[in-house]
Amino acid sequence: MQTTRTGVAAALLAGALVPTSWAQGATDATNPVTSTVVITGNPLGSERTVQPAAVLSGNGLALRRASTLGETLDGLPGVAASGFGPNASRPVIRGLDGDRVRLLDNGGTIVDASSLSFDHAVALEPLLVERLEVLRGPAVLLYGGSATGGVVNAIHNRIPRARPEAFGARAELRAGGAADERAAVALLEGGAGTAGAGLAWHVDAFGRRTDDPRVPRFTPVEDGAPLEPAERVRNAAARSEGGAVGASFIGAAGHAGLSAETLRNRYGVTVEPDVTIRMQRERRAFAGQWAPGAAGIERIALDAAHTDYRHEEVEGSGEVGTVFESRSDDARVELGHAPLGGAGGPRGVLGAQWERMHFSALGEEAFVPGTRTQQQALFVYEEWSAGAAPSARDALMLNAGARVERVRVASEGDAPDAAEVRFGPAASRRFTPRSASLGARLPLPRELALSASLSHSERAPTYYELYANGVHVATGAFERGDAALATERSRHAELGLAWAAGPHKVELQWFTTRFANYIALEATGNDVTLPAEDPADPPEVFPEYAFRAVRARLRGFELEARTQLAAVAASRLELALTVDQVRGDNLDRGEPLPRLAPRRARVALDVVAEAWRGGLVVRHAARQDRVPATDTPTPGYTMLDLWGAVPLPLPGEASAFVRLSNATDRLGYNAAAVATVRALAPLPGRALALVVRWRW
Repeated sequence: MQTTRTGVAAALLAGALVPTSWAQGATDATNPVTSTVVITGNPLGSERTVQPAAVLSGNGLALRRASTLGETLDGLPGVAASGFGPNASRPVIRGLDGDRVRLLDNGGTIVDASSLSFDHAVALEPLLVERLEVLRGPAVLLYGGSATGGVVNAIHNRIPRARPEAFGARAELRAGGAADERAAVALLEGGAGTAGAGLAWHVDAFGRRTDDPRVPRFTPVEDGAPLEPAERVRNAAARSEGGAVGASFIGAAGHAGLSAETLRNRYGVTVEPDVTIRMQRERRAFAGQWAPGAAGIERIALDAAHTDYRHEEVEGSGEVGTVFESRSDDARVELGHAPLGGAGGPRGVLGAQWERMHFSALGEEAFVPGTRTQQQALFVYEEWSAGAAPSARDALMLNAGARVERVRVASEGDAPDAAEVRFGPAASRRFTPRSASLGARLPLPRELALSASLSHSERAPTYYELYANGVHVATGAFERGDAALATERSRHAELGLAWAAGPHKVELQWFTTRFANYIALEATGNDVTLPAEDPADPPEVFPEYAFRAVRARLRGFELEARTQLAAVAASRLELALTVDQVRGDNLDRGEPLPRLAPRRARVALDVVAEAWRGGLVVRHAARQDRVPATDTPTPGYTMLDLWGAVPLPLPGEASAFVRLSNATDRLGYNAAAVATVRALAPLPGRALALVVRWRW
């Protein structure tokens, strides 16, 4: 069975939870779906989990891969994208985003400024990711309060966990698409040693260039006024490059390794036509796991990382306007114990997690002070399964867990020599979030299975929710934090029903999440007037928004179905369907929550033959007219994608993919995007892209 970095591994039968279309989640060039997959949410290696999940890898990931993490995952069940133009897009899971969706890099924290502002890109390059795992719903037990909505884990082999039998290489070339992408990635791996112990190493590198994306002809709208019709998204070109080296010592009882990686990204900001962002991230990581062989202890694991992040916003004149910097350390230790009371008893994991981050923002558009955030956590996760084996498919499974955190968020306030008093004196807040969950999976007759879970989650307010005080250009508003905010609390309930019979599978999830004090950014009804940079110009007026705790509720469903329509020899025709919907309400105001994706449907028809594969995907989004008073409805759309894949006569395994996206060149807008950019950056128009993959 495949395993991942400590603390993120668990196995799950792919037929139940992996995206069903080969174009969505294929894992290699010869099999549409592998027999097992690895799931981030369970550290025990069980073949069934209660929490719904999806996995992208291999050819399926190559077909969906985009320049941002959000766009890569957009369209998976329950997953949308924030979409602040083509270069900055975070995943939105079941209507929750920002600091309610945990983004992980091989199980470790991704440190950047993407949750602070919609125009800040995630510091992760999808080209280098070998596998993406998505958990839908609260995963706070293992990953803390920022996983209230779910988890996205980007998995790679930069710290090898096993010594390869021989030298290996992988390469991928990409060209075309709406943004005229030119990209390449290469990876080398090898090792040396004896059967009992040895060294494994990994090296990778990538480069990417894109231009302003082509879109169907539209009329951009800025500050409520229409601009000249356009066929490209303005100021959206990008350039990025990076790479990593890593090595591990592999022994009979475990492994220990180090990695060093770098990432550079330079991209335009659509809402500011003369601004370019220069982002860089440096990360050093350690990962190790040891099976001591002691009675009752199955494994001990330790993961740690240090990250330096810098983000400069460069004006058209070349002057650096605002600089964001973060320095972060995180560490995680886990102890897995054998079944209590002997065979048949509950197995579990005891763990501790520690994170520390120093954030600073300097410049004209800095609307938050320098802050220091530190948190420590203890957690426990226990699982019990009836039957002869813990991983038996027909066994009743129960799980339970709890987590307690200590969080301190401190503002450094205004500098002693500050020309303008904006943030006040230094201050700090302390929080103690507590979370717990129960889950069960019950096999039923006729190949059915019922799952259910209940959870209570708490999240400490972030530094910007507490201390923001200034103009946020991305939202076009003057934002004010509230240093008196209490811990955000929510309760979640979920029911799932799955049926599988050979190549035919159906899965339905229903969920509801109720927040006692959802931290929302709300319009106050007031305006803030600020003097213009040039005294001769009139003053600037911004609507005032404030972070407030309100009662809120989200509820929805996700339906996945797959069937095999025909099979002749080694060829088959498959049909897959996905439908999802989430509705969110601000119960205090009696109006919808903002930026929620509408009801969506996705139909995929795939043809699989011995030498080639192909298919079509129809994507539909309904009109989103459930919006708050500060937003406007988003029209619906239906788009058609076509794709094909053929093997190439090269040593090893090689294949070429061709994809025609939005074949009918339909104009569409992302309802989950913030309003200031939605009317400036429609979804990509008709475009042809080529991907060549080679593995040896």
